[in-house]
Amino acid sequence: MDTFDAIKTRRAIKKFDSNYKMTPEQVKSLMELAILSPTSYNQQNWRFVTVTDHAVKEKIHVAARNQAQPLDGSLVILLCGNTNAWKDDPMRYWKNHPLEKQEHVKDAMHKKYSESSQNRRDEAMRSCGFAAQTIMLAAKQMGLDSCPMVGFEYDEMAKIINLPDDYIIVMMIVVGKAAAPPTERGGQLPLDEVVFENKFN
Repeated sequence: MDTFDAIKTRRAIKKFDSNYKMTPEQVKSLMELAILSPTSYNQQNWRFVTVTDHAVKEKIHVAARNQAQPLDGSLVILLCGNTNAWKDDPMRYWKNHPLEKQEHVKDAMHKKYSESSQNRRDEAMRSCGFAAQTIMLAAKQMGLDSCPMVGFEYDEMAKIINLPDDYIIVMMIVVGKAAAPPTERGGQLPLDEVVFENKFN
């Protein structure tokens, strides 16, 4: 599928075919594409919890306020941010580059994140946002459908996936086959209301 077509046809699916099951190879391919998503300083601070086990999906379904998507979709992906990735053996993020480059990036990350929990959180949110779009467009290319979700109880979800203390849950994406076509788009705002040339009017 053409990239433009994937962007135009990607929709948040509410009803999934509960009989459709992704193969392990499909899941692996999707996640191999997800980790090509950009992150600041290449710190790769997203972490993904992939769920196909029905018993776990049932718990997620309850944590998601009994919404059907996690239960009926084939794959549930919890996108989490590691807020301490900046100091987790940071030289490895630039292992293919000279030591001077590695040291420069390490120092820059320390300066930006060591004293600012807000910067660490913001970076995790940005990184997971990039990865989420990659996942949804890659799924569309694979002939699959998706639904991004934030409507769930975060503390309950954290317990289900055994979330480490220095991680945050950013969002959840359900992937599978649509059981029904999406409703018509709600309506996009005109470009002149959301795009400004050079500066705000």
